[in-house]
Amino acid sequence: MTAATATPPAQASQANIRKAVTAATVGTVIEWYDYALYGAASGVIINKLFFPNLAPNAGVLAAFATFAVGYFARPVGGIVISHIGDRFGRKPALILTIALMGLATVLMGLLPTYETIGIMAPILLVLMRLIQGFGAGAELAGAIVLVAEYAPPEKRAFYTGLPNAATLVGIMLATLSFLTISYLPEQVLLGWAWRVPFLISGVLFFVALYIRRHLDETPEYVEAMARAEERRHEQSVPLGQLFRESPKEVLFGFLSVTAHNANAYILSAFSLSYMINTVGMSRTDGLVAVTIGSLFGIVGVGFMGVLADRIGAAAVYILGAVVIGVMAFPLFWLFDTGSLLWSTVGIALGYGLGFGATSGAQGAFLANLFPTRYRFSGLAMSRELNGVLVAGPTPFIAQALVGAAGGRPGYVSLYILGCCVLSIAAILIVRHRSVHI
Repeated sequence: MTAATATPPAQASQANIRKAVTAATVGTVIEWYDYALYGAASGVIINKLFFPNLAPNAGVLAAFATFAVGYFARPVGGIVISHIGDRFGRKPALILTIALMGLATVLMGLLPTYETIGIMAPILLVLMRLIQGFGAGAELAGAIVLVAEYAPPEKRAFYTGLPNAATLVGIMLATLSFLTISYLPEQVLLGWAWRVPFLISGVLFFVALYIRRHLDETPEYVEAMARAEERRHEQSVPLGQLFRESPKEVLFGFLSVTAHNANAYILSAFSLSYMINTVGMSRTDGLVAVTIGSLFGIVGVGFMGVLADRIGAAAVYILGAVVIGVMAFPLFWLFDTGSLLWSTVGIALGYGLGFGATSGAQGAFLANLFPTRYRFSGLAMSRELNGVLVAGPTPFIAQALVGAAGGRPGYVSLYILGCCVLSIAAILIVRHRSVHI
């Protein structure tokens, strides 16, 4: 097995670590603000604005289908941008990701709706989702790589967990923005107010761009490229090296994030639609439950990251997948009460324990699978290929399963359990093959 356990160079000072963490987390906040914004809007607003002629369930399915479309562009973006990151530096790659995501999200907020331009409205929406997905294809992978290459080995899990914690900050900001406008009359909401959260992304984009332009290249990457100059065979395309030298690591990395992605997208995208459209909760209560619940995930990621540094990333990763599996049925029992309190408890448990553990351990686990020279490509491929097959389609699959079961969530719970089994098996195999992970 190829592994990367080299100690970051001495010049990776605390100041440099803080700068890297800031650059990584701010960009990740924007990525997940953009994605959670669209996920939240899909089941509540997008169906009415861009698919008004469809039946309610079909409209929600169509909206979630456009949500999934972005994930088909992510692996392509991951290939292109991670190549830039491995060959030309982490910094230019991370600037490109943030520029594409920010542009696409702002343009979404300026799109005319179906009522104005007919079928061209959903076509342009899909185009913006593709651009957004292309840029996001290497964002979190790049953020984790950046932090991993600055962090001391004994704190790698904690530091690489911070970008994953930042995903919840983005989700929370997106949900809060929709919660704010949800108090407006529906005519105003569907008229112009829905655009405001998308346009706010432009402000966040300029902040992140400024921070990343002043970022230094990671010392570990600079040293690896200096060594590669002396070894001509390492001048080949990083993606080619990845699949020649570490194909099993890509497969195990891919499978390991399955439970995490299923859980994350049930909580961040599908749960709101389920609570509002299936259970019958008010839009405001659903948004409040997701917002409060996500706060527990931010704390959980930090705690589980510290635990992963003490007992091993694989052990905590498995713990997270087990918790997600155990919660697969109770999560929906709590939603089905229609109670704001119990729905919030369900979201909080899913984020604080399940998401907290998988996010706290994931960065270190994946970073340790691949050497520096193609680490960016390895993380991007592991995460984004899974994004195409699991993360992006999960809200669509969940909605279809609920429809097939006559409004009952049992099939969705079984889907989550299946994802957990795949992740646990992959992590156990990696742990057996390499004691340092």
